[in-house]
Amino acid sequence: MNERIRSRKGVPGIVEVAQRAGVSPATVSRYFNTPHVVRGPTRKRIEQAAHDLGYIRDRMAGSMHNRFSGTIGLIVPTIDNAIFAEMIEAFSTRLAQHDRTMLIAAHGYDLDRETAIVRSLLERRIDGVALVGFDHADVPLNMLAKREIPAISIWNYAPNSSLPCIGADNFEAGQLVTDHILSLGHRKVAFLFADTKGNDRARDRLDGAKSAAKTHGLTDEEIAVFDCPYDIGQAKQRVTEILQVQPRTALICGNDVIGHGALFACQALGLSVPRDISIVGIGDFRGSAHMEPGLTTVRLPARKIGRLAADALVQMNEMGAASKPFRSKVPLTFMHRGSTAPPQRA
Repeated sequence: MNERIRSRKGVPGIVEVAQRAGVSPATVSRYFNTPHVVRGPTRKRIEQAAHDLGYIRDRMAGSMHNRFSGTIGLIVPTIDNAIFAEMIEAFSTRLAQHDRTMLIAAHGYDLDRETAIVRSLLERRIDGVALVGFDHADVPLNMLAKREIPAISIWNYAPNSSLPCIGADNFEAGQLVTDHILSLGHRKVAFLFADTKGNDRARDRLDGAKSAAKTHGLTDEEIAVFDCPYDIGQAKQRVTEILQVQPRTALICGNDVIGHGALFACQALGLSVPRDISIVGIGDFRGSAHMEPGLTTVRLPARKIGRLAADALVQMNEMGAASKPFRSKVPLTFMHRGSTAPPQRA
């Protein structure tokens, strides 16, 4: 029987699952190893019991004898575009230097999927996990804490975060790009940001942008915020729709993916950037410097975040989880390129 009978430190094993489901431990073991031989109603009771208890199947119990598996988990919202690509590469490369490997998963900006991903990673005895941002359900965080698996938050920074964190101040990033645009003299501005629900990075950037706008004297009515997904094609369509209804002199984009789409939309509409309209992004993703014109943006040190996160998780794994959550703020860099200029005066 490959499943742990009873885990240490109060973590539920198959005995607890069996008791809750009203079956024998052998039946629970059969369910996890050969589920088709267990009757449907019994399967449902076992599934519900395992879910209620937070039971994690130990897939490696029969083959692992070492304390560590040598594998670190990384859970990101997406691997479908350039947002996290540089960080992922740096994280993986650094782990290899530590003789570790990476297991990566994406939840598609759906935090409800993160619980299942964490469960799957725990089944494979990960030595630690990096999570993007601070918005997470309690269940996956509790599963990690109960098993004393080192976990850190990356990409965002907050001085009072409950999880150890390594990231940039996204509020500051929103302030920087907005201050730049408004200092140039723009007032007819559109703010293009992704849905902030479950996305603390976008929320902090938008809050920073609004804060800077009010500092420059814009009223709530003048701060025009539009939802825009992290997709170049959809961003292009969204910007096209906005500018056809109400012309603007500047677009403040919540990240460079939206910024790229905005540049393409303006070109398709026959608008000259930056003569007719200025555009800023956040991130400085690959390609932003080589567009025509180059995209003015704020550089997030993605590679540095990836390296520091890998180092931290390996250290926490070897030395034990930090008694006090550490917080590491990596600096932002404003990149002034050709996509911004003062508005043309009539």
